Amino acid sequence: MRLLVTGGCGFIGSNFIMHMLESYPDVQICNLDLLTYAGNLENLQDAEPYGERHRFIRGSITDKRTVSALVSERPDAVINFAAESHVDRSIMDCSAFVVTNICGTQVLLDACREFGVSRFVQISTDEVYGSLGEDGAFTETCQLVPNSPYAASKAAADLMVRSYHKTYHMDVVITRCSNNYGPFQFPEKLIPLMITNALQDKELPVYGDGMNVRDWIHVNDHCRAVDVVLRKGCAGEVYNIGGNSEFRNLDIVRYILTRLRKPESLIRFVTDRPGHDRRYAMDASKLMKELGWEPSIGFEEGMNQTVQWYLEHDAWWQRIKTGEYLTYYQKWYGNR
Repeated sequence: MRLLVTGGCGFIGSNFIMHMLESYPDVQICNLDLLTYAGNLENLQDAEPYGERHRFIRGSITDKRTVSALVSERPDAVINFAAESHVDRSIMDCSAFVVTNICGTQVLLDACREFGVSRFVQISTDEVYGSLGEDGAFTETCQLVPNSPYAASKAAADLMVRSYHKTYHMDVVITRCSNNYGPFQFPEKLIPLMITNALQDKELPVYGDGMNVRDWIHVNDHCRAVDVVLRKGCAGEVYNIGGNSEFRNLDIVRYILTRLRKPESLIRFVTDRPGHDRRYAMDASKLMKELGWEPSIGFEEGMNQTVQWYLEHDAWWQRIKTGEYLTYYQKWYGNR
């Protein structure tokens, strides 16, 4: 199988690439990534022994010429991880989210349609569903009611993908996943931010009262789910992915502090962000029943592994916090 993976130097994309390379000796991957602030080639150092089975191309999914050139090679599937994904940044300025998440998806879809790519997998998010009350969980038939510019851009992209299936009969599938955690997550997100700040004895900023609830899943379980949807999912379908692990943000922060033996006095409550959804929870029973997937990493096990990973890879996240990582791709190209 030959795959075009977009956004493959980001947190989830890089973990997916490593999952596929390690799991299938016949898989060849072309990785298209613009290396914006959240893209990091260091995430894929472990891919180097796989040689030509992993090929990196620096470029944007909004660049029609680059996308057409790669899709004209007729990969068996395109998996679109590429996205602007941080809610806070979308609140400050959503223009990049509209361009990348909506227009970039459209460029990919047009190229796949032109060259007859067999399957298009759109990686989406639970945030397109909006906010839940105290009970229940999102199903694939829930209305899309996004509450942040980021979520709105992802919902728009999902609808674009759906329209290409209905109008042009393209083989597309959409996955919507709950909050991920694990190795190589950019330290602006909740869990790595709290871990790295605590390790540096810095304040841990918690929005509002910290009672916002999220369903957490280890990135490896997410990658396994995308793999099974890629291979077995039905054209035109949406599949929710969740970890069945709901926790309040404040409980996550306290868990990290306990694990690192740091005081709760490091917690600093800050003004809540606008449109902050109170609770997410995913019903992944469709994926489990129809395709046989289920999460395999319990939250405590996964969190312990994640905290340990950041302890052992302090050079990686310190380079990100200082900005040094931004020059890595130049060194990477210079050695080739």
